[in-house]
This record gives sequence, C-alpha cells and structure tokens, in this order.
Amino acid sequence: MTSDRIWTAALLVIGDEILSGRTQDKNIAQVAQWLNGEGIRLGEVRVVADREEAIVEAVNTLRARNDYLFTTGGIGPTHDDITVDAIAAAHGVSVVVHPAARAVLEKHYETRGGLTDARLRMARVPDGATLIENAMSGAPGIRLGNVFILAGVPHIAALMLQGLTGKLEGGHPMLSRTLGCWVPESEIADMLGATERAHAGCQIGSYPFFREGRVGANFVVRSTDAAGLDACVEDLAGRLAALGHTAVADGI
Repeated sequence: MTSDRIWTAALLVIGDEILSGRTQDKNIAQVAQWLNGEGIRLGEVRVVADREEAIVEAVNTLRARNDYLFTTGGIGPTHDDITVDAIAAAHGVSVVVHPAARAVLEKHYETRGGLTDARLRMARVPDGATLIENAMSGAPGIRLGNVFILAGVPHIAALMLQGLTGKLEGGHPMLSRTLGCWVPESEIADMLGATERAHAGCQIGSYPFFREGRVGANFVVRSTDAAGLDACVEDLAGRLAALGHTAVADGI
C-alpha cells in the first residue's frame, strides 16, 4: 500500500565486532536499498555494543521517532546474543519460547544433531512478538510492534527482508538518475542549488572524485515523481552545457 506521506525507518546495528572493526557491516546498504523499494526512507543508523542498557536506550529512542525500526545482529545461539532480551526489556515484556519458532527449529535440526539448548535460544522472542520467515537456517526473524529484529549475517538478513517484501505500509519509492561531469563541484555549487530549488520534490546530491589526473563529480538526482525527476535531470544537463560542460548519463 502506498501513500503520499513520507514513511521513515531507522536501523540499529548491534555488535561489538562492528565497533571493534573486526567485522565490516554490509547490512546498512542492503536494508537501505530494500526500504527504498518499499517506499520507506532510511533516516538514521546507529551502531551499539552488545550491552543491554545501550540497546534499550537506542531501541526506545529510534522506534519512537520513526515509523519502523530494524535491528541487525545478536539473535544467535550464544551467550552474547542479547538482542531479544534487550528489546523485550525496552518494551517492558518478558521473553518466551515461541511455539512456531521451536517447531521450525526442531524440523531444521532433526538431521543436524537435534534441538540443543543453545539452538533453542533462537526460538526465544519478546512476549507478543510474531515471526519473520527465514528460508535458509530456520531461525526466524522477529517483529514486535514497529520493531523488526533481523540476523546480523547479511545473506540471512536479506532472506528475512525478502519475507517482509510488500507487507509494510509505505509511500512511493525514491527514484534516482545520475549525471557525471568533469568539473570541480565548487565551480557549479550555486548552479546546483538553483537547479534543485527550481524543481520541487527533487534532491540533487553532488559526489566529487579525482581520476585520471582530473577532478569531476557525479550528480545524483532523486525524486518520488518520475516526470519531475526527468525534468530536473534535463534541466541540470542543460545548465551544465550552458557553462561549457558535457553531462555524462549514468555518471562517470
């Protein structure tokens, strides 16, 4: 379901391994891209350690000022996977073993050594939560209100997002087109601002680079309106040409 209102989401990345630099996060990009397709704008990202008080504070702050909050990490079978406990605490509810999650895990592990106590931890959810399907490892994601608890492993998180596709209320997807140009952005900064102001509903981002001994920039134009987007891109290309610069479609 789409609407003209802007729907927003936050992403909370949980894990000491991210903050230590040992693991590079790959979920931010894929969550952002998925949300864009659902007509939901990722407005902020926060990274916190595996400390319950830090997770609780972040969850309560982010879920209150966004339509949706997604978390990644900390829902595995080990002692330091405390995301479920922390999110339950943030909502003031207890942690329970979800019967459907337990059944899924029992089936998944019946030929893999059975459902041990450690594996059963992955069936624990905040009381009142529903499940998000995970077609790969059996252990499901979790939804509690407007909070969506995903795995930290990127390809498993992607499967959980796939299970949510088309199920959340959102607006119109953000569209984008890119123009590249061999010009220092400082030379055309005023023109870029004027072009954006001339096209309501469009945003122009400037991303400079240095290649082949030359300075250039790619300009990404974004809008939820396809016709407006095309008009802005055409206008930008024309203004660049008027200044003696050639715009390259799809960027450089």
